[in-house]
Amino acid sequence: MKVDEITLWCITTERLEFSLLLKSDHTTFLDRQVTAEECWSLRVGERAWVCLLNITPEQALPTGERIEYDLRIRRSNSDSWCSITEWGPELLYPEESLPGFVLQPHLKSMLHGSCRKPHYPSKDGLARADEWMEQHLKSPTELPAFLMLSGDQLYADDVAGPMLRAAHRLSDRLGLWDEQLQGGGAASGSELRHSPYCYYQREQLLPKDQLSQTVKERFFAGVRKPIFTSDSAHNHLITFAEVIASYCLIWSPLSWEGLDLTPPPLSLRHARLYDDELDAVLGFKVQLVQVRRVMAHLPTYMIFDDHDVTDDWNLSAAWEVSAYGHPFSRQIIGNALIGYLLCQGSGNEPRKIRKHLGEYVDRWLDTRQVEDHGTLISELYAFQRWDYLIPIEPGVLVLDTRTRRWRAERNLESPSGLMDWEALTELQQQLLDRKAVILVSPAPIFGVKLIEAVQKLFTTFGQPLMVDAENWMAHPGAANVILNIFRHTRTPEHFVILSGDVHYSFVYDIEIRFRKGGPKIWQITSSGLKNEFPPRLLKVFDRLNRWLYAPSSPLNWFTRRRLMKVSPRKPEGASDGCRLVNNAGIGLVRFAADGEPEEVWQLGADGQDVRFDLSDEEEHWG
Repeated sequence: MKVDEITLWCITTERLEFSLLLKSDHTTFLDRQVTAEECWSLRVGERAWVCLLNITPEQALPTGERIEYDLRIRRSNSDSWCSITEWGPELLYPEESLPGFVLQPHLKSMLHGSCRKPHYPSKDGLARADEWMEQHLKSPTELPAFLMLSGDQLYADDVAGPMLRAAHRLSDRLGLWDEQLQGGGAASGSELRHSPYCYYQREQLLPKDQLSQTVKERFFAGVRKPIFTSDSAHNHLITFAEVIASYCLIWSPLSWEGLDLTPPPLSLRHARLYDDELDAVLGFKVQLVQVRRVMAHLPTYMIFDDHDVTDDWNLSAAWEVSAYGHPFSRQIIGNALIGYLLCQGSGNEPRKIRKHLGEYVDRWLDTRQVEDHGTLISELYAFQRWDYLIPIEPGVLVLDTRTRRWRAERNLESPSGLMDWEALTELQQQLLDRKAVILVSPAPIFGVKLIEAVQKLFTTFGQPLMVDAENWMAHPGAANVILNIFRHTRTPEHFVILSGDVHYSFVYDIEIRFRKGGPKIWQITSSGLKNEFPPRLLKVFDRLNRWLYAPSSPLNWFTRRRLMKVSPRKPEGASDGCRLVNNAGIGLVRFAADGEPEEVWQLGADGQDVRFDLSDEEEHWG
């Protein structure tokens, strides 16, 4: 693997100059100041800069050995540099003199996870990853090649009251830019803050339309449903300042220092809810030191899913017509996308992002004019390059399953395909003649059949939004094309699909029926980092799924995957034949030289790790 660039991301409270040292025990690979061209510095407030450092070392970095780094900073009024050991000593593991990372020559192992909701009452899977890293730090060749976060890193649509309060306090401290709001219940972000609906009642401010009215009439007994379909939209993030402040709060413990979380005036019911949520939020805050440390030691990649923007984002063509046709909802979605661009997406392929979107970001942050804000949002909606390839063997293709949807033509309310024809055609071209590939699909391509059947039932009655009916099999065109890609004779011999989204974890292996020498496909799902499925309901689904879709069941032949033989892998130690693991944590996958998984673990946030048995054949499902 050739590494010709290194990217670091940070948010600072003043304009800084940077210098980077890269070295091993015996060699210095880089030791110089970061140039202006290598630092994309974006001022987002009076005392806030988002900085993306993209540096090309003068010589290729070695693989398979530990590389230490020192990101030094210098204030504009100072002549001296400040080492990372001075400004960030908490980033170091015990006995480290500098933080470090390992560039693996081949993909032997990786960590992956999704769905990290701050106020969910569990520990943090990223903190568990930090504990695992600390235990294995002295074995550099065994460290994961990277950390893959496959969606819902931010819950923009499901925000606890104390988290929103913290975002407002931090926004004031940083002086984050205000904005005018178009067509909403408040004219600006500052006016929104003074609205009686600001906390726990934002659904009163969110836009509504006739499509939402139809949903209301059938299911909500007179409660008018907003365009934003999340049942937890009471504190939905709206402004750019709220989004940026929230990103600071989910990644950095320093953002929380000195914040006064005394609640605003609330009704008795909301005050009780605020107190209950505060305990969970403070527990989340405590583990952020570990979260920041593990991300300082592992190459990290990210892709969005719906909650990074809003629940049911682009689920159907009808949803898109409603959401993008209203100026307020269009701006809310746009602000979330700007936040993703600055705080997640730009680090995946910084040169591509800056080339295509940089001028629009720079212009708006420079002028802060309504017209430039709208232009940036329009460019983000038109942008179709969020997917990317991680440069390692076997190749890791990260899919955008949100913005290039295959829209249903006959019924606009039917679920859209997760990728359209053109995007799937491009994917197939990338796969041809590869020996092995890892696909990162936020939603599982091979999911639990019973749950998909329930989603299909609701869709048949015209209510896909009620059950988040987003799965690869929900749209006939997208389903047929992705399955045909797997059956193509020139596609890889080994597919591994890494997914999240569903709030439980499982492993399937898949083979093509009636064909010798076909590809071996693995569906590995780890979800969530800090979220879980309702336990009793999942046990019911798990048991019924095994009964209804047993090997001899004729129901298998009514599925789109009837030509696929799907084998669930049993979690070791599972009782009652369970195949689904419902425990917040993070996934660890080890790969053989040919790209096939050797070991799959769900590292529990509570310390209870589960290994999936890959050794013996299990019963087959359709």
